[in-house]
Amino acid sequence: MVTLLLRFLGLHRNRPRGLRLAVDVPFRTGSHGTRPLYPDHIPTTSLQKILLAAGSAGMALYNPYRHDHDFEGASSALICDGLHSPQYCSAPLGHVATWMSYDPLERPRISLSTLDLTKLRSLPEGSLGREYLRFLDVNKVSPDTRAPTRFVDDEELAYVIQRYREVHDMLHTLLGMPTNMLGEIVVKWFEAVQTGLPMCILGALFGPIRLRAQNLQVLFSELIPWAIQNGRRAPCVLNLYYERRWEQPLTALREELHISPPPKHIQGQA
Repeated sequence: MVTLLLRFLGLHRNRPRGLRLAVDVPFRTGSHGTRPLYPDHIPTTSLQKILLAAGSAGMALYNPYRHDHDFEGASSALICDGLHSPQYCSAPLGHVATWMSYDPLERPRISLSTLDLTKLRSLPEGSLGREYLRFLDVNKVSPDTRAPTRFVDDEELAYVIQRYREVHDMLHTLLGMPTNMLGEIVVKWFEAVQTGLPMCILGALFGPIRLRAQNLQVLFSELIPWAIQNGRRAPCVLNLYYERRWEQPLTALREELHISPPPKHIQGQA
């Protein structure tokens, strides 16, 4: 559906040939007008952003496991498009960007080309790196499955969105949430509280529609309150330099971030 929508909007024709975003390439390209601002950037009009956001939002709600929809970028870019004063882009993406204290010359990326898998496997049980790798192995996912940012018309905010996508599996590890529908919804509630991104809010509100009654009871009575409480209490998790924390015990990192252990109903599923 997303591919058909892109073709309908003519965005495939706008994409410059030869520009493919390598997952470890930093966002450093600059331009003006309708030319690309960074590798894989596709300039879009406000109407294209509206249609793309609507279509991708529908797919995100139908299948939260998919990583190829661009609702985060399209909808957030649309917000910044409609607010003409630059300082208003602080809601929501710019607000997240102000929290990110990485050296602008060193923008970390999480991919198979930047991860030392051998080192991660050699780390002690219970460490962040070992638990993150276990999460990838158990769920048969890869950090390279995250789609590149394409529709954000701001180079800095595009990196924030890319970082958000790349640390999503890290957040599952940090919160102890599985990749099933229930776990994804809990993560979306946590992300919605922390970032205010439209995709997170919609996923949090409408994701439960597809759950069974038994899971709904657990979700509303225990999991959502847990996610909201921890999302408010923890500092911005996008601002954490995970790559420098591989050896830290996961329990110690949770204590540092004021994140309580996952509820008993979810433990053992991640």
